[in-house]
This record gives sequence, structure tokens and C-alpha cells, in this order.
Amino acid sequence: MTRSEPLRLASYNIRAGLGTDLRRDPLRVLGAIAALKADIVALQEADHRLGRRPAALPRDAIAAQTGLRPWPVGESADSLGWHGIALLARPDLVPAALHRVPLPGLEPRGAVIADLPQLRVVGVHLGLLRRNRRQQLDRIREALEGLPARPTVILGDFNEWSRKTGLGRLARHYTVLTPGRTFPATLPVGALDRIAHSATLRVTPLDIPARAKGPHPSDHLPILAEVGPV
Repeated sequence: MTRSEPLRLASYNIRAGLGTDLRRDPLRVLGAIAALKADIVALQEADHRLGRRPAALPRDAIAAQTGLRPWPVGESADSLGWHGIALLARPDLVPAALHRVPLPGLEPRGAVIADLPQLRVVGVHLGLLRRNRRQQLDRIREALEGLPARPTVILGDFNEWSRKTGLGRLARHYTVLTPGRTFPATLPVGALDRIAHSATLRVTPLDIPARAKGPHPSDHLPILAEVGPV
């Protein structure tokens, strides 16, 4: 990202490819990702939960369908992500460092931090209980404070239904944006998917592309934003 070249960032909980018709269709998910025309996409539930947590999307089809490549955030060749969080990006965007941050709580959760030369991208999928989410936000903030300062975007499924409470630990340090209602995809009422950013960035939420009629690829809708320096 340069001062004249903002980036398009997206986040999408793909539910391991399970659509609203309860049918798994990875290519349908990849089509939805491609339509976003994003430079970087943070995915949640990008792997199946059981066994060796195999990837929910075929690796050989990702680049062909979307023009994006997965960053190596997984700990095994079977998984696309870590705790289900994957980061896809344009081939020319190569992170200088990747950090995995284990998060506290009743469920196994984690955050992924990727450092580009002029931008830090943090992919998250927070827990279902608010007390756990608060602990997780504290841990993410501590991890970021332990790294060299850099313009930062945090995006993902925050699992927070309220627009007024629950994210104060993050809002004290970052601007938290709620692009729109994303869950459930068929009749969205909850704005579970959010974007937070440091004061050194300008982030503008964008409308997601219109889609063809029929079942949604996931039970969430994606979110999309343009990110550039102030």
C-alpha cells in the first residue's frame, strides 16, 4: 500500500463451505470471494473442525478462481488456516512476518497477525461468550503492543451482537466499524463481522457485490472496505 494506492480488504466467515442450502460447495465460495475483487481476504472457518482440520477450499482452485494465494498461516499441510483463520492475498503482497496468537476462552480460538511493509493485518474469530471475547481482545491488544508500531487493521467475525457494548477494550485504542448486518445471510439481523483500525489509516466500508439468486455460499455475508493512509 502506498499513499496513492489503497487496498481493498475483505472478511468472510465461510462456514467451511456449507451454504444456506446445507450443501458444501467450495467453488461457490470461491466465486463469492472472487466477486469481492479484494487484495486481501481474511477467512474464518476456512478449515473443517475435526481430525487434522483439512482445508475447506481446494488449494489448487484458489488462485485459478480468485487470483489470490493463501499466506502460510497453518501449522500443517492439511489446513488452510490456523484455528480456521486463513489469509488470502494478491501474489505480489508478501508478508514480512506472520504471528499466531493463541486466545483464551472455553473454545479453541486464535488470531493471525500479518505484517506487510506499510500495513499490519489481523484476522480474528472471537468466541461465542462475551466474557471470553473480552479476554481475547485483551490478548490481541497485548500481542500488538509487543510488536513494532505499524498501521493496523483488525477484521473478522467478532461474534458480538450489540453495537454499543462488548468491544470497549478494542474501541479505546482503535476505531471500530460495523459495515452492516451479516448474519444470518438469508435475513441478516446481526452485525457480527467488523473492522477495527488504527488512527493512522482511513478505512471506508464498501457495498458487497450483488449476487445471483439462490442459496448463499455461507450463513454469513462478507464485509469489504478500502484501506489507505490518512
